[in-house]
Order: sequence, then structure tokens, then C-alpha cells
Amino acid sequence: MRRIRFVVVVLVSFVVALAASFFSPGTFLNRALSVTLCSVLSLNSTLCKDSLAESPEQVLAANQPTLEIRTRSDDIPKELVLQDENSAFVPPTSALDDSNFGARIQRTMTLLATSTPEHHNTVRILFYGQSITKQDWWIDVANDLKKRFPYADLVIENRAIGGFAAPLLIRPAEHDLYPFYPDLMIFHVYGGDDDYEAIIANVRRRTTSEIAFHSDHITWLPTGTSADDSEKLKTYQWHDYHSTQWLPQLADKYGCELIEIREPWKRYLKDNNLQPQDLLSDGVHLNDHGNFLLASLVKPHLRYNQQSPTNSSKDLVRTYTVGTDVEWKDGRLVLEFEGNRIDAIAAKSTDGNSSQARVLIDGKKPSEFPELYAITRPSDTVGVDWPAIIQVSWEKPLIIEDWTARITEINDDASLFKFEVFGSKTGFDGSGVSDRKFVSNSGRVVIEPSDWWLKSAFELSGKPTPAGFQIKWQVKPMFVDVYVAPKIEDASREYFTTLAQNLSNSKHTLEIIPDKNGVVPIEAFRVYQPPLR
Repeated sequence: MRRIRFVVVVLVSFVVALAASFFSPGTFLNRALSVTLCSVLSLNSTLCKDSLAESPEQVLAANQPTLEIRTRSDDIPKELVLQDENSAFVPPTSALDDSNFGARIQRTMTLLATSTPEHHNTVRILFYGQSITKQDWWIDVANDLKKRFPYADLVIENRAIGGFAAPLLIRPAEHDLYPFYPDLMIFHVYGGDDDYEAIIANVRRRTTSEIAFHSDHITWLPTGTSADDSEKLKTYQWHDYHSTQWLPQLADKYGCELIEIREPWKRYLKDNNLQPQDLLSDGVHLNDHGNFLLASLVKPHLRYNQQSPTNSSKDLVRTYTVGTDVEWKDGRLVLEFEGNRIDAIAAKSTDGNSSQARVLIDGKKPSEFPELYAITRPSDTVGVDWPAIIQVSWEKPLIIEDWTARITEINDDASLFKFEVFGSKTGFDGSGVSDRKFVSNSGRVVIEPSDWWLKSAFELSGKPTPAGFQIKWQVKPMFVDVYVAPKIEDASREYFTTLAQNLSNSKHTLEIIPDKNGVVPIEAFRVYQPPLR
């Protein structure tokens, strides 16, 4: 009898435990049952969402692809959305007035929209900022552009640096941003307004890039009661002001596209009964749902809008056709232009027999202009993907070469160290100590003490920088002294060569002098004139 009672007690306990596992929120069996029911019955209830919301093992329950029906809006029919490891997320409602979306980036969008199988336009897009810009939403936006404009030759890069607010980002922007010379920069950064504006102004002075920046997403919402944390409320109010007042003024001042996401983010949270944390992986950064929402709010602005008013940025880039706007005369091409960059576009065919030519700007070889050399971003620190030196500058003219800074002695926390620098052509160029300004023997390397970033990396990662650690960068030309006609492998594509970039934004004279009698196969010249000086 005792054995029977024992068996009965065990069986009852097992059944109770099993039932509790099924119906207790957060358990594996509960989540598995929820996923099964939600998938089979196509449920979209709060229960289905909440059962997977806050479990550390949620990836186990969400691993299998499922199909769900989502309603995009009242006027769009339901559609099946194939999921992978993430839930399908409800899209935000459409903006009440999107008539001006994309109005200030129409040069870029026109290049994208007018690309055809017979003529591919090259379009350069740079995502720049800090950690929010590095998150996966940008990949969604990039893929969307590639899908919508399959005949454009897109060059898309993300050079954002996590943790670098505007007062820091302005330093490596010298290496990352202006030499890249995008057609469109998509930008977001936190930090001081003065440095934020300085970056925007520099883009306007040194490139013809169109600019789209987005406002700040929601990380916390006030309740409107005395229970609100005063510091959080102060931060919330600052971001509100920055996003809805300061950024619109900045956009108007510099002719930028403002992608206002803050109010739509609030509306999305309210419409879907969500809290700010539901879209975050920590107190600031986005989770998968947050990445989805940010991409969804950015993409509508990246559109070709024929109804947009004339955009002055269209006039910043002009094309001069050989044979129409500029003629061969006395065996050479001469073009007077105004701007800081000029490209040669190769002809598809030519009657001449010369394939290369000397290039002169204002009577000099482009290599004789010190400002036409670009320094690449120095290589990363130990343990963190930050540049080990956030800016390298120069006092004497540069030459095309590779550079290495080698740490020779260093203390544990990298607060003080010694180093030496070598150029691949210059050779050994001096040694220094990290707490003093360094100017190399040749004057081709200048490093301010505050631009070393080894100590900051150690404080974040805890990984020490060893003696012998090397930091590398390059000096690259933004010019050619000799134009060599490229081989045309695809007549639908444009083959361009940048003859000079980063000239003073003023009047110049270009001369193209063939190396022998005849003409070089150049179809046109493209001149870039930044709007500010």
C-alpha cells in the first residue's frame, strides 16, 4: 500500500510540475507551447508577445522560422512575413504628411532613380556617427537601396565609431569623412551642439555631399508625476529640444534632410503598447525590434520625388562634355572651372591614338598641392575597435607612403608610453613620449597628446597594450599626375578618374596634355563645387 501511495504521489507531483511548466511564464515549455500555438493559429496577441519578451533563453524558442500575418496599415492588405530568428515586427504607421520627404537629397536620389540597364550611375553613400549608426539598421537600409535601385553602382560604407560623440568624432572625421567625399552622408551623433554643427559645416565646405541626419530615439518616457527621476527627466527634455527644435534649425541652415524619428518613436510605442526598453538592448542601444523601427523610419526619406522643389545641391556638381563645353585646341584640353574636385569620365570610344596624358592644375602637377594627400584612419587599439590615434596631421608636405608607430615602452594602463615612427619611404622619423606633442623629423607626422587612444581602450576593455604594438596608417593620393584611360569592360558603366580632390574651393584651370599627338578618350569632366567656402 505504501508503494502504491508513493507511486501516486510521484505521478501527481509530475503532472502538477508539468502543468506548471506549461503555464508559468518564462519557462522553456511555456515558451515552446506559446510559439507553437501562436504559429499554428497565427495569433498576434499580447500573450504571444509577452511570453517571449524577457526570457534569457528566448533565442531557443525563436530559432525556428515561422510565418505570421501582420497588418501594415488599414489600407494595405495583410501579408505573410517569413521570419528567421527574430519576430516579425509591426511596421510604424505612415507619416501624416510625407510630401517633403527626400526633398533635400534629390541629387542622390535622382542618380539612383535614373540608373538603367544601359546606364549605371555610381552613387557613394556614407553612414557616419557613433554606436547607434553602427547597429544593424543601416544594413537594412543599404539592402533596401540595392533592391530598389538595382542598376545603380552603389558604394556604401559605414565608418561610425562607437562611443565617439561629436567632440571626439570631429577628430577622425579628417580621415574618415572628407576624403571619402560621399554623394550622401547619413548621420547621427550625440554630444555637443558646437562640434555637431562643425562637422556639418565642414561637410558643406569640403564636399558636395548631401546630408541626411536623424533625431534621437526614445530611451525613457516620463509619467508626468512626482515619481519621475529628475536626472532622467532633464536628459529626456534635452533630447526633445535637440531633436524637435535645434536639429530642424540646423537642417534649415545647411540645407540638410531631417529624418525626425523621435515623435514617430513615441507614437509607435503608444500604438503598440510598448515601453521604451522593449526596443532597447540596454539603456541606449537598439535591440532587433529597435533596429527594425529605425530602419523603417529612415527608408521613407530615401526616395526619388519628382515633385520636390528645385534642390540647389543639383547645381553643385556640373558635367562639361568634351566637344560641346570644352574643345581640343592646340593639342590639349583646357577647362576653367570653379570647385575643389574634378573628375575625368572616360569615353566609350575615341578616334585618337593616345591613351594617357599629363594633368596640370593651375600650371602645376596635382602632386605639388600638399592638400591633395589623404591620411587614412590609424589602425585599432587592443581590445576595442577604436583608432589607436584619433587624428594624425602634418606640418610639411606629405608623400605617398605607409606609416607605422611602434610602442617601445608602456606602463600598465597605457597612460604613459614611448614610441617611434617609420615611413616606408621616409624611414625612421623620430621618437616621442605620449604626454607631449610629437612632430616627426620630417614634419610629416604630427600627433597631439590628447589624440592617443590607448588608455581609453584599456579602461574599457581591461586589455593592456604590449610593448612592440604597432599602429599603422597610409598616405594616399587624391589626384593623378598622369591620366591613363581605363579599359572599358562594360559600356553601361561610367569609368571616372579623380584628377584632383581637396583643392581650394575657388577658380582653377585644368590642362590635359596627351603624351603624343592625338586625343585621349575623355568624354566629359565633372566638377564639384561645395556650397560653403
